[in-house]
Amino acid sequence: MKRIVVASTHEEAGKTSIIIGIAKTLSEKNISCGYMKPLGDRLLYQKKRLWDYDASLVSNILGLTEKPEDISLGFDHNKLRFMYDEQSTSKKLKEICNNVSKDHDVVLIEGGRNLAFGHSVFLDPMTIARNVDAQLLLILSGEGSEIVDEIAFLKNCVLSDSSNLAGVIINQVKDIEEFKNLYIDIFNDLGVPVLGIIPYEEVLTHFTIDYLYKTLFTKIIAGEGGLMNVVNHIFVGAMSAAQVITKPLWQYENKLIITPGDRIDMITAALDSSTSGIVLTNNILPDDPIIQSKADARNIPILLATNDTFAVAKLIDDMEILFTEDETKKITLLEELVKKHVNLDFLN
Repeated sequence: MKRIVVASTHEEAGKTSIIIGIAKTLSEKNISCGYMKPLGDRLLYQKKRLWDYDASLVSNILGLTEKPEDISLGFDHNKLRFMYDEQSTSKKLKEICNNVSKDHDVVLIEGGRNLAFGHSVFLDPMTIARNVDAQLLLILSGEGSEIVDEIAFLKNCVLSDSSNLAGVIINQVKDIEEFKNLYIDIFNDLGVPVLGIIPYEEVLTHFTIDYLYKTLFTKIIAGEGGLMNVVNHIFVGAMSAAQVITKPLWQYENKLIITPGDRIDMITAALDSSTSGIVLTNNILPDDPIIQSKADARNIPILLATNDTFAVAKLIDDMEILFTEDETKKITLLEELVKKHVNLDFLN
């Protein structure tokens, strides 16, 4: 039985994505993979229950029998301090891990948003690894110089006993050959195994209209059949339709249009072009009945938001892109990336 704690030095390094890619790859080799996330950091409220978004996503994609709320100890630091001390945290952690391990060959344990997160409640990645006798797998991403600074600091100042470090996976690299030429010798000199270098894939940064609808808490007023449309580009419609259709960005496919609900000309122009979806702002509904029927016919969702145009655009710009279990193309791509670029022999 192999137990691996998957951790990162910062948020959005791609831990969950790589876990899914590893698990899907192992399943093709008839290696069963379990999963747990001891400290939730992406709260999800569904069916009158609280659980972690990542735990729910991975459980559903991998078809795990454990309920998402049963593979996490909790979310709130203050509640965890009230409920557990160091000894009882360790006991509960081992109990969950043993239950998850029963029917699996490998258990992937996802750490929190960074290496320090959860340390005050004994649920940081390194403490978890010690408690459940697991190896540590680090997911690193960012600029090359920042990555080598991080791993050098960790190796020399934090991971004093690096015997339980399985290695690192470098994620979202735009030029793999350049990264190898510039930095791979540094990892070798530090004695840190590089298990894989995964290229940056822009498609993984795209989101669906359904994800936008759920994230922004908007209302669907038309085109519900196109909720799985993918957004590649975003256009804020602040000018007249006659002006906007001359802009190069307007010619791009799979675009999202953000515009006030009283801009009938802009909405009509969007419905006549390659548009994935439209967000109407200021809580204004268009008074043209043809718009709704046209959106339904073309499967172009129209969402209604209460915020003004600038606020909606800012919310989307700041939105963390998390994929969903329905995005099968992304899941297949993650599996292919792991197969091609990651050496999983450390799990043997």
